[in-house]
Parts: sequence; structure tokens; C-alpha cells
Amino acid sequence: MTTASLAPQNLSKRVAPGTALRNTATLAWRNLVQIKHNPMELLDLSIQPIMFVLLFAYVFGPPMEGSVQAYLPIVIPGIIAQNALFAGMSTGFGLNTDITKGVFDRFRSLPIARSAPLAGRIIADTAKQAWSMVILLLVGFGIGFRVETNVLALFTAFLLLLSFAILFSWTSVYIAMKVNEPEKVQIFGFVVIFPLSFLSTAFIKSTEGIPGPVAYVMDNSPVTHLVEAMRGLLVGGPVLEHSLIALAWGVGISLVFAPLSLRAFKQRA
Repeated sequence: MTTASLAPQNLSKRVAPGTALRNTATLAWRNLVQIKHNPMELLDLSIQPIMFVLLFAYVFGPPMEGSVQAYLPIVIPGIIAQNALFAGMSTGFGLNTDITKGVFDRFRSLPIARSAPLAGRIIADTAKQAWSMVILLLVGFGIGFRVETNVLALFTAFLLLLSFAILFSWTSVYIAMKVNEPEKVQIFGFVVIFPLSFLSTAFIKSTEGIPGPVAYVMDNSPVTHLVEAMRGLLVGGPVLEHSLIALAWGVGISLVFAPLSLRAFKQRA
């Protein structure tokens, strides 16, 4: 029997859950180790959050809230949530780059879980998002932002953000499976994620004064619920209801796009 005839048999075998988890962890580590060989990637993850915090705080803070310090409790949680959405776009970009460069062709020749390359990329990029959130908070602390709750609430904010980011990332993964160039994944970010983040309360205190239909969309946006939950955890306010709604949106999104992504990956194989 030839080697070519053996490959489909190996790929057709189901991988045990424990093995699938190890495959995923290995590929996640692979994506993180690449930063050592491409330090500019870590620089990008650091510079963008710094620019967002400084620009929004000093440009919009005084006219909207009277001072930078008064605006920080509003804008820091909003920028953290927005950054998580845009970081999800990088997941799709990286996946599509691996596909177009032939990396996934090598993965398909290995007896690993079919979901491991996708899940590994998502987990690695989620770790990068945690780094970006730390940078955002440190810059915020440097210009006057303070966490007004406690350490447990801060830790919960991390978990909530990363959980939503993992669930939402499947949208970017699906786009990456369907397009043939990494640049087309970026178009998804500007067409979908950009308006989604701004049609929310990420950068404003409330939707008071906004026209009715637009205000309705903003009040019911998953990003609004995520932002309000983050504000509650970081500076005080309602948390539970907003957290549950945000996570419900995330679960719903992943239930739609995770199976579609896996099927698209299988079709590309």
C-alpha cells in the first residue's frame, strides 16, 4: 500500500478528546512562539492600544465630559472591548496567511484533530488579547484611570472579555476559510467590526439624545452589553445582566460560525 493511500485513512480517524486538546495546545504554543521571531507583532499589539487610549482620552474627553479624568471611566472599558473585537480580526488574518502559504497543507498531512489548527490560533490570539488589555490598563493608570472595585472584579473582567473574544473569533475564522487573500479578512473588520463597535456605548455614557432607531440598535448591541459589564466590573455598576446577555450573544455567534468554520476547513482540505 502506498504512502498516498495511507494519508486519507489517518485523517479519517477520530482523535480522542485528550489528544485533540494536546494538539490544540501545541499549535497554540506554536503561534505564540512565533512572536520571538517576529517581535514587531508584539509591538503592534502594544502600540495600537496606547494610541487609542491617548487619542480618545485627550481628543474626546474634554469636550464630552469636561476633562480627561472624567472621561477615562467611560472610555477605558470601551476601548478594551473594541480592541478585543479588532484583535479577533487578526485571528482570521493569521489563519488565512497560514492557508495561503501552505502551512495548513502540512497540518492536513498530520494525524491531528481537524479543529486543532483553528482552535490553536484562537487560543494564541486570545493570549495576545490579554496582553493588549494589560497594556490598555497600564496606560490608563498612567493618565489617571483607577479601578474602583477590587482585584476579584478585575480578574472577572479579564475572564469575561477573553471568553467573549474566543466566542466572537469564530466569525473571523469563518471569513478566513472563505476568502483567498488575507487582505480580504481586513475588509471584514472595517465593514462589520468597525460599525459594530461604534454602534454601541463604548465611547459614550448613554444613548440619550440619539435618534430612536439608532439608539435601539446601540442599546441592544452585544458590544454595549460587554462594555457595560466591563464598566461595572472596573468602576462599578450593573454587571450580571449585561454579562449574561453578552455571553449569550457570544455563544449564539459561536454556535453558528464554529460549525460553519469547521465545515469550510474540511472542504478546503
